[in-house]
This record gives sequence, C-alpha cells and structure tokens, in this order.
Amino acid sequence: MEMTAIVLIVGFFVFLLMNVPVSISIGLATMIVIVMNIDLIPAVTTVAQRMAGGINSFALLAIPFFVLSGLIMGRGGIAKRLIECAMALIGALPGGLALVNVVSCMLFGAISGSAVAATSAIGSFMLPEMKKAGYDPNFSAALTAAASTTGMLIPPSNILIVYAIASGGVSIAALFMAGYLPGLMVGLALMLVCFIVAKINNYPLSARLPLAIVFKKVLAAIPSLFLIVLVIGGIVGGIFTATEAGAIAVVYALILSVGFYGEVKLKQLPEIFLKSAETTSIVMLLIAASTAMSWVLSIESIPQTMSQFMLGLSDNPIVILLLINLFLIVVGAFLDMTPAVLIFTPIFLPVAEQLGMSPLQFGIMIVLNLSIGLCSPPVGAVLFITCAIAKTKLEAIIRPLIPLYVAMFVVLMLVTYVPWISEAIPAWLGF
Repeated sequence: MEMTAIVLIVGFFVFLLMNVPVSISIGLATMIVIVMNIDLIPAVTTVAQRMAGGINSFALLAIPFFVLSGLIMGRGGIAKRLIECAMALIGALPGGLALVNVVSCMLFGAISGSAVAATSAIGSFMLPEMKKAGYDPNFSAALTAAASTTGMLIPPSNILIVYAIASGGVSIAALFMAGYLPGLMVGLALMLVCFIVAKINNYPLSARLPLAIVFKKVLAAIPSLFLIVLVIGGIVGGIFTATEAGAIAVVYALILSVGFYGEVKLKQLPEIFLKSAETTSIVMLLIAASTAMSWVLSIESIPQTMSQFMLGLSDNPIVILLLINLFLIVVGAFLDMTPAVLIFTPIFLPVAEQLGMSPLQFGIMIVLNLSIGLCSPPVGAVLFITCAIAKTKLEAIIRPLIPLYVAMFVVLMLVTYVPWISEAIPAWLGF
C-alpha cells in the first residue's frame, strides 16, 4: 500500500512539473499504479471504465447548465447592473468602491457559480474604476481575486455539486443551503478589511446618490437578482432538482440577456455555446480522471490508513482538524479545486466523521479551504486574471493579499469548529 501511494503521488507531481495538464497527470499516475498490478490492456480498460463511470451521473448534468448560464450572463450586461446596484447602495461608505467590488463579486459569483467568471466580469469594470479613484492597483487586484471565490460557497456552485458526488450522497440542495452563511461571512470579513485599509490609506469617498437614482439602479438589477430566487427557491420548494434548476437558469439567462437586456445577439450564441462546451469538457475530464484515482485509493485502503494515521497523531479533534486544514491549504495552492475535492474527500471525510463532523459541514470546510487556494500563488487561476486586468505582477499583490487571507482563514476556523454555521439553514429548511 505504501508503495502504491508513493508511486501515485510522486508520479502525479512529476507529470505536473513536466507541464502535463492536471487531468492527464492524474490519469497517467493512476495508469502507472494499475499497470504495476495487472497487464497493460486490462489496466487501460479498467481506467477507461472507471473514468466513464465517474461522469455517468445525473447530478453532474447541472454543471454544463450552470457553466452555460454563467457565460451567457457574463456577456449579457448583468455584471454591470449588479455593480451599479451595489454602487448605489454602499458606494458612499468609507472604502466604498472596495466594498462595491466585494458585494458585486458575491452577487455575480452567486448567479454564475464561477470564480473565474466573477473575476473577469467584475474585475474588468471595477479595477479601472478603483485605479481612477486613487486605490492601489495591487490592493484592488488582490481584493477582486479573494472576493471572487465567495461564489464557490454561495449557490448555485459547481464545486458543491462535485463534492456531493465525491462524498457519496450528500444532498446537493442541503449543500447549497449550507453555503449561504459561510459565503456571506467571508464577504463580510473581506469588507471589514476593505474598511480598515480605506481608513488607513484615506481613500476618497464617493458622492452620495439621490434616492431616486438609487431606486432606479436597484430596480434595474432586480431581474438579474431574481435568478437566485428562481433557482434556489425552486430547489428549496421541491419544485425541481439542482440539475433541472441548471436548465431553468440557462433559459432565464437567455431570456434576460437576449430578450430583456438585448446585450447578447443571436449571432453570438454559437460562440458562447462552444466556449461552454470547452469549459465543461475540461471539468468533466478532471472529474473522470480524479474518479479513477479515487477508486485506486479506495481499493488500496489508503483512506482507512490515512484515518488511522491522523487519529494516531493526536486524540484532540481540534489539532487533527487544524492539520487537515493546513494540509488542504497547501494542496489548494498547487492543485485545481475539482481534482482536489475528488481526491481528498474520500481520504479526509472518514477522519472528519470519526471526529464527529457531519459530511455537510466537512463539505463547506473543504470548499472554503480550497477557495483560499484558488487565490493563492503559484497556481491560483483568478490571480493571473486579476493581474492581467490590473496590469500588475503576481508578486506585487502578495502583500495586499495577506490581510485578506487572514480574514478568510478566520472564517475557515469558525466553519471548522462551529457546526451551526454550516448546518443551521439546512436544518431550519428540513434538509
């Protein structure tokens, strides 16, 4: 078993260092381990079967739907209206533009379910505006990267769907409801940092808008915000499943962006559909390859061995959960969220359950943890997008990221050790 784990881990990182794509690296490392035990042809067949079985899930159909709806909304002027709504409501507060950035990322992330989409859509508008107002471009870029990850927790979230599959049956609807409070807490923690930074640097205040204009901006954003009510309300009310909600989100996004706002033209749809297919194929290949690796981990009893090892380190649940979090933070800095969730959920979930943590709470913990990795160097995808938009270098935004990391880590610790934060809303709604 020890040799299998070593070959699997070393093989995976060797392929990564050779710039092999993550999904291919996972698949090749898995193949090598299986070839150590059986002949090549049966090994290839086994991996192919496990990969096909890994994506043969009705629940995963929600992912392409939410990816497509997010792309349509990113092109459909929804981000602009959400930003204008947030600006009207809180733009005149100290650090107003920074606060607007966080709220806009939270709202757009909740609607699109994608941190990358939120970074691109909100960052393209907010970063130039913040620079014009006198904000440090490096701080603005760091803030956008951190705030965009709130969409991983606030539903609808693709990564929560992936966790539901990896955990072996946690309700997607319950996970969606569990993500609300932690996601809002992360957003509020980031806003607190913004307020403090604005006071220290004496950033200028925006002019307070007349009430009539505030009302107009809020009214213009209501059709966009209604998507959250439609999707989550339908799931909570038992009207449709999460997968069906994804399809409804696509239809609503088309009506809104093509018909109501008119900012997406019919001739643009083929390009959007193609981009959606490309993004979905990348995600599905990651899921398929990670599922095959998880199967190898399972048959080699690596999760059970890891559980015994972790529980042997200490009999204090606080210490063990802290070690798991620190390990996952390091993993998140190098590995994409999807394979990280699929690979490490089967390993650490049994440990967490033995410590009395519910699969629901653990799911929110691991997604929040890996969200920190999403905006951490050297691999964090959103960092490169914000740096490109802000025209700054990656190393320049590390320092302004530190207080934002601290704020997110504090919320992570609260989610880890206070079950109520993750479980209160699902319990109240009867999930």
